[in-house]
Amino acid sequence: QLEDEQELGADALSRIALLNQQLRALRRQIGALEQALEASESRDRESQTQLADLGRRLNVALAQRVQILNRFRSDFFGRLRDILAERSGSEVVGDRFVFQSEVSFPSGSDALNPAGQEELAKLAAELTALEAEIPDDIDWVLRVDGHTDSRQITGGGRFRSNWDLSAARAISVVQFLIDQGVSPLRLVAAGFGEFQPIIDEENQAAYDRNRRIELKLTQR
Repeated sequence: QLEDEQELGADALSRIALLNQQLRALRRQIGALEQALEASESRDRESQTQLADLGRRLNVALAQRVQILNRFRSDFFGRLRDILAERSGSEVVGDRFVFQSEVSFPSGSDALNPAGQEELAKLAAELTALEAEIPDDIDWVLRVDGHTDSRQITGGGRFRSNWDLSAARAISVVQFLIDQGVSPLRLVAAGFGEFQPIIDEENQAAYDRNRRIELKLTQR
């Protein structure tokens, strides 16, 4: 019986020794995992710092480009004011230059009249000069927006709606500028119909103000 108990005790000690070995190995593995986790967290913190720094630098670069474009926009509008100072039916509204449609187009038409072509030729010359001045990394465009008054087109002509007429007039302006040498890459045509009025009223003065072509120098 004593010999049996001694054998059992030796077996238990052997198992305890084996468990201790396994425990030490497990602790080493846990330590290695903790080190790997700390290294990963450190890399993550460095990456987040780098991303944050990159984001700040990108924001600064974008802000600088916006400032450059704003400076050229201000200069461009200043030139237009000088060129069109004695022309009735044009004005600056916020960041847009506004031409009253009846000065440039016959009623209900998208064909530029001689007076409209004359003024747009001056505009084209300024745009061509501007293309050479603005740095190549500033992705700018001149957006040409057509607007009508709230009265609907009648009579069954080629324009089915105010959308059609406003877009067609904007395209006519863009096409004329391209014919004058302005790069088509720097032009955008948009039609707004009657849905962006300057004066939201139903009277002749409002109709006259709302029928217009707007020019906006902006980023693409």
